[in-house]
Amino acid sequence: MSDMLKVIEVLAESEKSWEDAAAKAVAQASKSVHGIKSIYIKDFEAKVDSNKIVQYRINAKISFALD
Repeated sequence: MSDMLKVIEVLAESEKSWEDAAAKAVAQASKSVHGIKSIYIKDFEAKVDSNKIVQYRINAKISFALD
């Protein structure tokens, strides 16, 4: 029988990159759920100040196995 998965939607941000924001999302989610299988990035956004990106933001879906 295949695994049953649950999906949660999260928002995360980083001053470094979208990849870092994704890594932070997984790290934070792993504190309250286990068995994370994947992350799907729905949206990318960036905050700009003085013509420079100062904050990278993502809206993501994280899937994990149910017990």
